Amino acid sequence: MIKLFLEIIKNRKMLFDLAKSDFKKRFAGSFFGVVWMFVQPTATVLVYTLIFQVGFKSVPPIPNIPYVVWLITGLVPWFYFQDSIIQNTNCLYEYNYLVKKVVFNVELLPVIKLISCMFAHICFIVIMLIVLIIANVPLTINYLYIIYYTMMLSILILGISYLTSSINVFFKDMSQIVNILLQFGIWMCPIMFDENLFASRAGFVLRILKLNPFYYIVKGYRYSLIGEEFNSFYKLTIYYFVITLIIFVFGYRLFTKLKKHFADVL
Repeated sequence: MIKLFLEIIKNRKMLFDLAKSDFKKRFAGSFFGVVWMFVQPTATVLVYTLIFQVGFKSVPPIPNIPYVVWLITGLVPWFYFQDSIIQNTNCLYEYNYLVKKVVFNVELLPVIKLISCMFAHICFIVIMLIVLIIANVPLTINYLYIIYYTMMLSILILGISYLTSSINVFFKDMSQIVNILLQFGIWMCPIMFDENLFASRAGFVLRILKLNPFYYIVKGYRYSLIGEEFNSFYKLTIYYFVITLIIFVFGYRLFTKLKKHFADVL
């Protein structure tokens, strides 16, 4: 991990330039260009708002906070997580010409994709803050905690990305499996629904939800932005660090063990 961190610092300019190029390339040749980056997330927010607020009459756990605002604060980190995992799972195929170059450190490819997706995430954070201001949510110093939670989420993404991208080289169905798991994954954390729905009737469901490391990120974003209560913060922080470290070490070690075969398979 230290070696990887030093490589990122050493090649930071190259990584930034490649990430910027990757971000532009995703929308190259499209008539509306970068506008498409916002279309699907916006449609997702509208659909979930209609289903849960209009259909099920869901009420957010925080008084005077509109449901759509509460929903956005949970969906924005999920969009970053989902986009990064999907993009990174196929990154070795997309950049196979760099994988075959002996002089290029292939461990940096998931980092490039991560930075590229972070550009979009920063745009969504700005839009989210504008929505919060329009909704008269008070600005507080807690907003700065978003930087911390984004960095913590990035480490989790990178660990999973090393795992999925390395497996995808030898097992091409991995990308399809990842897409399916992400469809289920969004329901395994309280993004659209209030976790307190399960507190009285089935406490074990709530405990299962807390096993998902993304639970920590969602609660952290909402605590930072709209002041939602964050119970068991220190326990969940320790749990998140341990789980994320295990995932990162396992994913990175698998990636480094398999990388010598990447060029032959690709």
